Amino acid sequence: MADVHETRKSRDSWWTVYLVDPIACPVALVVANRTRLTPNALTVISLALGLGSAACLAAQELAAGALLFYLSFMIDCVDGKIARLKGTGTPFGLWLDYVGDRVRVVFCAAGLAYGQYAATGDVTYIVVGAAVAVLDLFRYVNAPQMKRVREVVREAKQARADARADMVPAPRSPGRPPSFMKRVNRFLARRRVRSHVFSGIEFHASVFVVAPLIGVPALVPVSAVASVLLLANELFLIYRLWLFTRRHSAVTQQSREHVLV
Repeated sequence: MADVHETRKSRDSWWTVYLVDPIACPVALVVANRTRLTPNALTVISLALGLGSAACLAAQELAAGALLFYLSFMIDCVDGKIARLKGTGTPFGLWLDYVGDRVRVVFCAAGLAYGQYAATGDVTYIVVGAAVAVLDLFRYVNAPQMKRVREVVREAKQARADARADMVPAPRSPGRPPSFMKRVNRFLARRRVRSHVFSGIEFHASVFVVAPLIGVPALVPVSAVASVLLLANELFLIYRLWLFTRRHSAVTQQSREHVLV
């Protein structure tokens, strides 16, 4: 089990750390020792469970849909652990995992919206289902672009550092004591929890697990609150990216002015 625990991400969502990994790790141990299932096969099983969840949600079997969605996500976590444990991950597996996640969310959103619209005729469920799918797709389109921008900035910073490698470094000012947010971040890091506590994983769990388990009256309000929280998280990340690039632009401008002088 210690080897399986080593495959866990150093920082993950609190939902995964506290509500999924305690089950996914024992399952991964059994899969690794007693089966020949590959990470790709587990991804396909996860997708099949996700489609089963969508079918249950469409049939208004909310509790069954929530359980299958949870199992789908749990198996999705197991496939990554097996890939890291056995070193059997492949580039195609990364693509399959990425696409499988998107298919699961889109189909479950459509199933949930269709099931409740068929039962009530209320178009609100269609709007909520579409909003959930669009927000999730935006998050997955936005994340790699933000990562790409950060990589470009870091490469530029490294290039400037290499250019100044033969210069005597300026003395460093005394370090400041860590801020409250840094202390909180370190506290969370010791527990493997990411600092942004409402990410896509919590979004999916709220809409497709928590709300269906509570019942029909919770579907719209829980989905609406979860959507607002996810959008707020994405806007906060974009704001941090803007500050990051702004500092880079300021440093670059100062370097150019120094060269001109």
